[in-house]
Amino acid sequence: MKYSILLSIAVASTTVVDAFPTLKFWQDVVPLGQQDQNNQAIFVNSQSNEGNEGVQFEIQSVDVEPQEGVEKEDLLQQYEESESITINDIIDESVYSKLPEIDSELLQASIKESNLRKRAESLFKIANYSTKKYGHPTRVIGSPGHWATIRYIISELKKLGGYYTIKTQSFNAIDGHIEDYSLLIDGVQPKSLKPLALTPPTTDKRPVHGNLVLVESNGCSLHDYPHLTKDNIVLIKRGECSFGDKSRNAGKLGAKGAIIYDSQGAVAGTLGTPNGEEVATVAVDEKDVDEYIKKLKVNPNHKFETTLYVDSYVKNISTINVVADSVFGDHDNIVSLGAHSDSVGAGPGFNDDGSGTISLLEVAQQLTKYKINNAVRFAWWAAEEEGLLGSNYYASHLSKSDNKKLRLFMDYDMMASPNYEYEVYDANNKDHPNGSGNLRDLYIDWYTAHGLNYTLVPFDGRSDYVGFIEQGIPAGGIATGAEKLKDKEAKRKFGGDLGKAFDPCYHQLCDDLSNPSYEAWGLNTKLIAHSVATFAKTFDGFPKRDEGKDQVQQQSIGGDALFTRRGDLYVI
Repeated sequence: MKYSILLSIAVASTTVVDAFPTLKFWQDVVPLGQQDQNNQAIFVNSQSNEGNEGVQFEIQSVDVEPQEGVEKEDLLQQYEESESITINDIIDESVYSKLPEIDSELLQASIKESNLRKRAESLFKIANYSTKKYGHPTRVIGSPGHWATIRYIISELKKLGGYYTIKTQSFNAIDGHIEDYSLLIDGVQPKSLKPLALTPPTTDKRPVHGNLVLVESNGCSLHDYPHLTKDNIVLIKRGECSFGDKSRNAGKLGAKGAIIYDSQGAVAGTLGTPNGEEVATVAVDEKDVDEYIKKLKVNPNHKFETTLYVDSYVKNISTINVVADSVFGDHDNIVSLGAHSDSVGAGPGFNDDGSGTISLLEVAQQLTKYKINNAVRFAWWAAEEEGLLGSNYYASHLSKSDNKKLRLFMDYDMMASPNYEYEVYDANNKDHPNGSGNLRDLYIDWYTAHGLNYTLVPFDGRSDYVGFIEQGIPAGGIATGAEKLKDKEAKRKFGGDLGKAFDPCYHQLCDDLSNPSYEAWGLNTKLIAHSVATFAKTFDGFPKRDEGKDQVQQQSIGGDALFTRRGDLYVI
């Protein structure tokens, strides 16, 4: 597979074009650092160089193919240094005008399982670019496999005859890894012990020692912490505020570490967006610390010698979202949909979310055969596995006017679980921006019309719709299940293996080319095509974006209360 990588660009000055005029010729370079108001690199269009004498480009391209003595990973790494991409000419309006009108049934019929398989094979080769560095295939952010995934997406979009303009949006994500951890309280290690994601290490990555200090309230205010906090290890109840807030408060008051307990078990949580004030933080089941809590409530000075050890790192890493807008269609009424381009570090992430990534590429390709009334925006988010970072960054950096142009957002994550069920996010028009319930009903109607069962699943923050909902944009989506075990009811409705996870390879090395259910994948890609075709044709019957309503929705759902999760991990 070939990738043309832009190595150097010299820019004197450039004018950014915000609109999408129907011009025959577009310059084929995005200057490095040239961005629009949403911090997106954007293509500059011009039929000639008249009036643009100040623009100078120096372009060098390399071909990412095996060469004697040169590693693919080394060449791909150079793309990490650049936000810029190249594009061919935009589709001529006279060519576009001859295309047939969008038709949902025809678009669905164009989706072929064989095309999904071919793309999956390409993605598997890409994931293997990381093997030298990581010891196994992965597309985790910052890896050669993820940079190659980004390049693959852009390369495939460039083949589509100029139907789309392609933008990139760079942002700083937070990457972290925990090497080792332990906790001893009075000489005993809690069986349920888990570290929280993005926890800093203990001082000098060595064990720290102190007394166990109980924070009787939830630890959301500095006033909650007793005077014994400094130089000791605090025990905090889960609830009311984020884990990050609790850890920062403990750090500000000089604690050496923090332990968060919960009656539902040791939570799989994250500190969210660390700012350097946090302390090493772990989680336990309340049952494992109940005897200490009872004694400390009676006597806060009771001595429980505690030793905490965490070896970890947390660092900033630059990565990229990719966004493709149809050149034609009404750009004041945009149909937007997305999938995430990254995987976890443990594996190549073919179902999660190679399936969504490929489905979007396939629908984007097939859509080029048709004229559309409303513009369509495809997006591939980075750093979903680190807490929905790419999509949240994108949604929160939309200008007010660009926010209003998005009529809805559709999330497509995990389309092909091997022991699948057909899941529809249970969005509604009361708790979520008006239109979210209409989108839910579109999915339900499609499954029902095809004689298929479906299951409504909580709209709880596990995927990239969160940032859009929080910005007042209607959203929804479908999935096929993750780590949850298939019960009798799901077995009755969808078949498969009772008592096994919907995806037994979820977040594991075995989420590879052999993992996806191509039956579920093909069917759900047809549903994605239907959702795009429906709204690309018309928004008749779909609620309009109402500024007053959107503002009310944003005020009521803008905090962490609605979504206690960010992807796979809890933040509260």
